[in-house]
Amino acid sequence: MADTVRAALVQQKWTGDKESMIAAAVAHIATAASQGAQVVCLQELFYGPYFCQVQDADYYSYTEAIPDGPTTKLLCEVAERHGIVIVAPMYEQEQAGVYYNTAAVIDADGTYLGKYRKTHIPQVKGFWEKFYFRPGNTGYPVFDTAVGRIGVYICYDRHFPEGWRALGLAGAKIVFNPSATSRGLSQYLWRLEQPAAAVANEYFVGAINRVGVEPLGENDFYGQTYFADPRGQLVGEAASDTGDEVVVRDLDMGLLDEVRDLWQFYRDRRPDAYEPLTRP
Repeated sequence: MADTVRAALVQQKWTGDKESMIAAAVAHIATAASQGAQVVCLQELFYGPYFCQVQDADYYSYTEAIPDGPTTKLLCEVAERHGIVIVAPMYEQEQAGVYYNTAAVIDADGTYLGKYRKTHIPQVKGFWEKFYFRPGNTGYPVFDTAVGRIGVYICYDRHFPEGWRALGLAGAKIVFNPSATSRGLSQYLWRLEQPAAAVANEYFVGAINRVGVEPLGENDFYGQTYFADPRGQLVGEAASDTGDEVVVRDLDMGLLDEVRDLWQFYRDRRPDAYEPLTRP
């Protein structure tokens, strides 16, 4: 891994249709690449509205196969063209009637590396996700990319510390958390949970949120996309809470060793004492 990784996060408003969302995302990726970004992550379910505000089977039509669907193939071409690693959260169809909230990971040479399926699925007002997704079954993979080892943890997953730790134990240096989170219920946690996870697990976290009010419901997605370093501090400012933005930041990888030498959380873990945590 390089001493510094220039990384990017993309937050978008819903444009009204899938095709224009994909076109906008491709343009944002090009913007990130033009600024020297080596890796970029899009927002949760990036090419659609956040349809989980309602329960409507019509939105099953947003599913695609991964990696054989058209959007993954397109983004493989985009990654190769710009020489950039892409993390692309999409609505995956494994087979008829079996759907997942998934992020595809594509290396800088356009090679599809694999996927992470969202593990924890909420079912509360305005976030009716169990209607659309099965719980993920991939475990917590890390991906060896052109910028080093990265992991993905999607939206509601962030409330569960176990996956964050599993990614750290597997060697992740940057973990991306693409989300769709709105004002109200959990907004006060947005600047708390991901920096705390970065500290506890001693890696960088990229927290991505969509932005705007979508026609399907009253959820006001507040953006404020940011990177947190392993000290729990933001790398630069968070993004706008009202508009599209491409956040590009330099991540000092030397900080990882510095923090891990100071705070020996991995050395001082006591897995022998944690067995009760694995019981239902």
